[in-house]
Amino acid sequence: MPISTLFTVILLLLAVAFYAGQRKALGFRARAQTQALPFYHGAWFAVYLIAPACAVLAVWSLLDGVLIKSMVLQSLPAQFSGASDAERELLYSEVSRLAYSRFSSTNADALQGSVGTYMSLNATSLKIKYTLSAMVMLACGAWAWLRLQPAFNARVRFERVVLALLLGSACLAIFTTVGIVFSVLFEALRFFDTVPFHEFVFGTHWSPQMSIREDQVGSSGAFGAVPLFVGTLLISAIAMTVAVPLGLLSAIYLSEYASRSFRAWAKPALEVLAGIPTVVYGFFAAITVAPLLRGFGEMLGLSVASESALAAGLVMGVMIIPFVSSLSDDVINAVPQSLRDASYALGATRSETIRQVIIPAALPGIVGGILLAVSRAIGETMIVVMAAGLSANLTINPLEAVTTVTVQIVTLLVGDQEFDSPKTLAAFALGLMLFVTTLCLNVIALKVVRKYREQYD
Repeated sequence: MPISTLFTVILLLLAVAFYAGQRKALGFRARAQTQALPFYHGAWFAVYLIAPACAVLAVWSLLDGVLIKSMVLQSLPAQFSGASDAERELLYSEVSRLAYSRFSSTNADALQGSVGTYMSLNATSLKIKYTLSAMVMLACGAWAWLRLQPAFNARVRFERVVLALLLGSACLAIFTTVGIVFSVLFEALRFFDTVPFHEFVFGTHWSPQMSIREDQVGSSGAFGAVPLFVGTLLISAIAMTVAVPLGLLSAIYLSEYASRSFRAWAKPALEVLAGIPTVVYGFFAAITVAPLLRGFGEMLGLSVASESALAAGLVMGVMIIPFVSSLSDDVINAVPQSLRDASYALGATRSETIRQVIIPAALPGIVGGILLAVSRAIGETMIVVMAAGLSANLTINPLEAVTTVTVQIVTLLVGDQEFDSPKTLAAFALGLMLFVTTLCLNVIALKVVRKYREQYD
């Protein structure tokens, strides 16, 4: 059964179960006082009718693939008995493609028996899965229907289900984060088994071209990531130099000085910048900003590269302005009016009130907005690819071409790659360094927020 059809059937069953439970509760209310509203009776009955069956479907779907794969691999012809694990994986993939498509293969004739086994096992698994789910649904539905009585407190039971769902969602988010961290960490450790950590962190030459054979030309295998770190920091610094002053000043003007009519159209117009695709910013940087900078540099006698950190940083800063401006504006507006009134009562001007009272009180939120903008700048890829280039140059000159960590991660993982080579594993090491950098930024921001929150709470 297609996923869309299954999802539609589940929604229909939920609607029918909710209606049936609610109608039964309405009959109770006509005769006696109930412990909960009919809505909670219907919701509780719908959940207990569908949730166990969906759990059976999910668990079976996770396990049947492993079981079917094991049985199919055992049914492979004797001529494949000496195949390695990687070759057996390829054979299983070939069997699955032969089963549901007109895929041509040199092993098609030899694998016909395994293809038949695969299709038979899949059909049997579907029958068992849906039959077992229907039986569980009927059993749980009958039990839940008998529990629907006037004295049954469905509201408390339904709220427990909702609480368990919220707890599961929170745990899922945590486990997802932990899984991402460990998946990156394990692959990075494999890379550091080949390339020393100090060479990666302190090396000044980046050229991850690994040789396949000894006499291959153009392979260096240098994994010094300092040029990438410097390029990332350089472009991010330029972007933040543009975004933080403009974003913060625009937020102060919109919240403290602008009229309501001006703010009503100026703020949405400013936030439109956040909705523009980054590839459009990249085109703008490569076609408009970079030639302008190069022409202006020639007028001053400066040599500006066609792809420069300055062009990428300026355009990235414009893109990031809404992140700083919108969040700072919301935080400044959230400062209590009593602080403003007290400052004015002491004789302070509007400018002094903003500088001495409002900005310090709103500083935790402003720091959060700036941190979000920094993370956005560090993680940007498309603008850097189109405007700053791919050259891993160790320089702090914004007029030269540089590259960033994210650009190199994309470059290393593009195309068919072997995940056992240091060239590909270097992408995970770079990702781990980005994670550590973001973690440090979060710790610093948390300390700043705690310090000023204690002063102004």
